[in-house]
Amino acid sequence: MKKTTFLFTCLLSTILFAQNKQEQVLEQLDQNTQAYGEIAHKIWSFAEMGYQEEQSVALLQKTLKEEDFTIEAGVAGMPTAFIASYGSGKPVIAVLGEYDALPGLSQKAVAHKESNGGVAGHACGHHLFGTASAAAAISIKHYLDNTGTSGTIRFYGCPAEEGGSGKVYLTRAGLFDDVDAVINWHPGNSNGADPGAALANKSAKFRFHGIDAHAAGAPEKGRSALDGVEAMNYMVNMMREHVPEDTRIHYVITDGGKAPNVVPDFAEVYYYARHTTRDVLIDVFDRMVKAAEGAALGTGTTMDYEMIGGTHELLPNLTLQKLMYDNLKEVGGYTYTPEEREFAEDIAKSLNTDLDVKNVEGISEYNPIPEAGGSTDVGDVSFTVPTVGLYTATWVPGTPAHSWQAVAAGGTSIGTKGMMVAAKTMAKTGMDLFDQPEILKAAWTEFEEKRGEDFKYIPLLGDREPALDYRN
Repeated sequence: MKKTTFLFTCLLSTILFAQNKQEQVLEQLDQNTQAYGEIAHKIWSFAEMGYQEEQSVALLQKTLKEEDFTIEAGVAGMPTAFIASYGSGKPVIAVLGEYDALPGLSQKAVAHKESNGGVAGHACGHHLFGTASAAAAISIKHYLDNTGTSGTIRFYGCPAEEGGSGKVYLTRAGLFDDVDAVINWHPGNSNGADPGAALANKSAKFRFHGIDAHAAGAPEKGRSALDGVEAMNYMVNMMREHVPEDTRIHYVITDGGKAPNVVPDFAEVYYYARHTTRDVLIDVFDRMVKAAEGAALGTGTTMDYEMIGGTHELLPNLTLQKLMYDNLKEVGGYTYTPEEREFAEDIAKSLNTDLDVKNVEGISEYNPIPEAGGSTDVGDVSFTVPTVGLYTATWVPGTPAHSWQAVAAGGTSIGTKGMMVAAKTMAKTGMDLFDQPEILKAAWTEFEEKRGEDFKYIPLLGDREPALDYRN
């Protein structure tokens, strides 16, 4: 009996010690809110697009290097991808960070639409994403030091999430093969930690080549590349009636010629195709390629295409997700200052909605079966290692991603407050994973069961090299 009591006392003492150290780490995060906010707002002002994030990467690497992380730059053939590591041995816990902006969404941090004079803007909040993830990695590093816990914490600098599939190249290169769990997050308009849901995605640029000629004087001598693009678009649009209803297909004509009186000898259309499962997506995309081939044949042009991106759907891990949700509930939300409230009210008016701060000040209810709306290259990571994520209220409730309202809020203290909720939740989750190996074991059991014994990872973008110039 005495032995049992002694063991229980030792266990309780160990738990209380770990909890106390975790609280100290989270307090340090609170104390560094201003510093991390300044880093995020610098990256917001850089607004660098995929594979062009040199300044953003330099700032994040400097921040991590100052905390004694070892930096491996330019990994997997991508100059703006890097891995920052601290510690040694197992377990290896990874935190993902993004930092690319979107083209055409330059916006000032004001509650009305006003250009910031740039070519891109952080309409998906990746300036906050990368900064919060770095903050979490640094906090976990402090915890390892303060408690004498063994293991490795890694920050993965992931470029070009917006269409460039940066994490796919990291995954394909085997850079997650020794990782035990991956933690990530995403900016949003509320606080929550539901299981991840995302659409598998294949994207490509279809290029048609024709013969130029005077459009009035000698049209019979020309073969219009634009006709090829338009014929493809027409056929793909007819396909919409004959694909599963949850398929998504969208495109933009990126080059349609330069003058109406010249038959264009070159035209290009940029396509995305998405579905909830990659097998259906592959079939849909192959049919799109056939449509392009038919369009070229029918217009007397030739066609080639370049794969730009390709991502798997997300594989959720409920073991890790429950842990993340519980930690988010413990961290909690935040409240607006009067100035932030006024800004949020104005943004809500621009969205024709009423302001509801319930899931800013609190946490949304756990939804075990969320609906997929977009795509992310985190999907490929999630089929390689158990992966968990959350989202926090860095935008005004009701704000859609990829909007000027998202850019505006992300450049204010609202973005910073939501970012710090994410940083603390990820840090706490990482610390728990180092302390509780039984959770990692259960996560891997679930992961292997869901992925299946016969699973073989095949990147949807094939063996192409990173599309470093896809934004040009």
